[in-house]
Amino acid sequence: MYRLLIVDDEEIITDSLYEVFAKLMPDRLDVCKAYSGKEALHWMSRTRFDIVLTDIRMPGMSGLELTEEIQAYWPRCKVVFLTGFSEFDYAYKAIQMPDVRYVLKTEGYDKVTQTVREVIDEITRGNQMSELALQSREQKLVLELMAQGDYLRHLLQESHVLCQDQEALADEFRELNIDLDPVAPVVLVLGRLSYPADCSYSERSQMQTSSRMIWSSYLSEQTRQISIMDKHGDMLWFLQPSQQAEEKFDNRLIRYLEGTLELIQETCLESLGLTMAFTVSGSSCTWETITSQYEQLRQLQQLKVSDGISVIITDRTDLPDSSEMKEEYRIGRKVEILAAHLDADRKEKFYECLEELSASLFHPSPNVQLTIEAYYSIALVLLSYINRWGLHRQIGDYGKLMRLDDHSSMKIGFQYLSHIADDIFRMKRLDERERASRVIDQICHYIHENVGEDLSLVRLAEINYFNPTYLSRFFKQERGINLSEYIDQSRIRKAMELLREGELKVREVAAAVGYDAAHSFTRFFKKETGMTPQEYKDTIPIARGG
Repeated sequence: MYRLLIVDDEEIITDSLYEVFAKLMPDRLDVCKAYSGKEALHWMSRTRFDIVLTDIRMPGMSGLELTEEIQAYWPRCKVVFLTGFSEFDYAYKAIQMPDVRYVLKTEGYDKVTQTVREVIDEITRGNQMSELALQSREQKLVLELMAQGDYLRHLLQESHVLCQDQEALADEFRELNIDLDPVAPVVLVLGRLSYPADCSYSERSQMQTSSRMIWSSYLSEQTRQISIMDKHGDMLWFLQPSQQAEEKFDNRLIRYLEGTLELIQETCLESLGLTMAFTVSGSSCTWETITSQYEQLRQLQQLKVSDGISVIITDRTDLPDSSEMKEEYRIGRKVEILAAHLDADRKEKFYECLEELSASLFHPSPNVQLTIEAYYSIALVLLSYINRWGLHRQIGDYGKLMRLDDHSSMKIGFQYLSHIADDIFRMKRLDERERASRVIDQICHYIHENVGEDLSLVRLAEINYFNPTYLSRFFKQERGINLSEYIDQSRIRKAMELLREGELKVREVAAAVGYDAAHSFTRFFKKETGMTPQEYKDTIPIARGG
C-alpha cells in the first residue's frame, strides 16, 4: 500500500482532493491531509510517505521549502506540485528538483488523479524484483560476506571484551572490508522471515539472498550496513548513516528506518510472497554493548513477534548492564520467551525452550531455590493464560499449577507443566479464528468510540501495533470491506444519530464525526445518503409535548 499526503493552505482544496483520492483506490492508497507545511512535517515525522501532493506557494513554508525537508525525511518520496499560471518562477525551480512533477490547478481533478496514478506506476516499476536483481553483487561478494559474518558473530558473543581495543577492531574491519566505523555508534535490526512450511534449505537460502537484495536497494544510499545470519536463523543488520546522510538524519535515523522497513516488508510480500518482521534498536549503541543490545532485541522479538505477521517493533527500553546478567535474570528471560512462544502458538519452540531450561536446572548440583522459582514462574504464565482466555473447563487438572508440593518430585512437576501447556496449545488451535476476529472487533470498537478523532490508517496502526499495510489487508480479509469504507459508514451512522437528536447544528455534527470543514461534511453526507445534512434533519418529525 502506498501513502499519499495532500498539503494546501486552502481547506476547500485540501478537503476536496482528500475526498477524491480517499475513494480512488482504497486498496492501494492510504490518504492523509495537512493544511500547512508545518503540519505536513508533523506527518512526516510519524510515518513514511510515498507521494506528496502540495501547493507550490503557501504562507509560512512554501512547497519548495517543504520538498527540501521531505527529501531529508524520505528521500524516495515523489512530489507533485499544484501551481497556477502566475507562479512560473516557482514551477521552474520545481522542475530542477529530482522526483518532482507539477500540475496546473486549472487542469482539474482528472489531470491530478492521472498524474498521481502515473507516479504510483513509476514507484511500482521501481520496486520490481527484475530491477533489484540487476543491482545484485551476490556472486562477487559471497566469500567476503561469509568471513564478515563469522567475525561479527564472534563479536556478538562477548563484545564488552572483544571490542575494548578500538585500534585492533579497526584493523580487523579493514582486513575484512567491513564498511562500518568501529568508533561510531551502530544501530542493530533483527529480521525474521516466515518461510513456507515445505520450504527446502536451498529455497530458504535463495529467499534470504533475495530479501538482502531488497534491503540493500532501499537502504544502501542512506546507510552503511552489513547483515549476518545469527545462530537462530534470523537476519541481523548492523547500520550506520552514510557520510552524506549523517548530518541530514540528526536524530531521525530510527524513524527513517521504521518507514523504510515498512517498504521492505511490502516489497518482500509482493515480490517473494514472504512476510518479514523487524525488531529495531531504539537508539544507537557502542560496539562494546552490541551483545547486550542484540540479546535485548532477541528477547523483544520472542515476546512480540508472531510467525506470519509483518510487524516492526522498536526497542524503547534502556540496555541492561552486562554485569547484571546473572542466573536469575537468564531464567526470567527464558520464562518470558516461553510466554511469547505460548502467545504466538509456537508449540515446537516452546518445548525446545522448556527442555533447555529444564536441562540447565536439573544438573548434578542444582540450585533448589532457582528451580522452585522457575517452576512457579512457568506455572504462573500457564495459569495467567488459562484465566485470560477462559479455558478452565477445557484444561484438565490445572489445580496443581501453583502447588509444587503436590508433585512427587520437581522433575515430575516440570513434566506436569509440559502436559498443561500441551492442552493449552490444543485449545488455541481450535480458537485461532475467534481470536483474529477479536482483534478486529477491538479496532471496530475504537472507531465507534472515536469517530470524531484521527482515524487515519497510520493512527489505527500505531495504537494497535500493526504494520499499516498489513492492518488494511487484515481488516478487509476479516470484514469483507475496506477499512476506509467502514470508517465512513461509522461516521455516517453517528452523524445521522446526532442529527436525529436535534441538539447540535450541522457544523457541530461535522466536527463531532471528524470533519473540520462543514462544507466537506455536507458533500460527504450527500454522497452517502443522497441528501444534505439539513435536508435529512428536515425530514425528522419534531417531537411535540402532550
